[in-house]
Amino acid sequence: EVQLQASGGDLVQAGGFLRLSCAASGFTFRNYAMSWVRQAPGKQREWVARRASNGYTEYADSVRGRFAISKANAGNTVYLQMNNLKAEDTAVYSCDLYYRGRNHGGQGTQVTVSS
Repeated sequence: EVQLQASGGDLVQAGGFLRLSCAASGFTFRNYAMSWVRQAPGKQREWVARRASNGYTEYADSVRGRFAISKANAGNTVYLQMNNLKAEDTAVYSCDLYYRGRNHGGQGTQVTVSS
C-alpha cells in the first residue's frame, strides 16, 4: 500500500523559508517521479514541482526560482525547499505519486505565510 506523509509546514513571514518533507513507502521509491501539489482555501489544486527518477526537475511558473524539489532515495523522502515565501504560497502542501495507473496523494501539511 502506497503511503505518503508530508510534514514541515508552519506559519512564516513573507520572505521567509521552509523545507517540507514527504515520507514515502509501499513502492520502489527510486524508480518513480514525485511531485508536490498545493491547495489554497477556495482554490483548485495546483501542481507545484516534479522530480523525475532521472533527476530532471520541473516547476510551476509561480514558484520557479524560489522552490527546489529534491529526493533522498536512501530515506524514501522527497523534499521541497521553499525560499522567499509569499502570501500567495499559503496552502496545504502534499506530495503526489503516479503509480500503477493512478495518482496517489497523502496527508498534507499547512503552510501559512503572513504578509
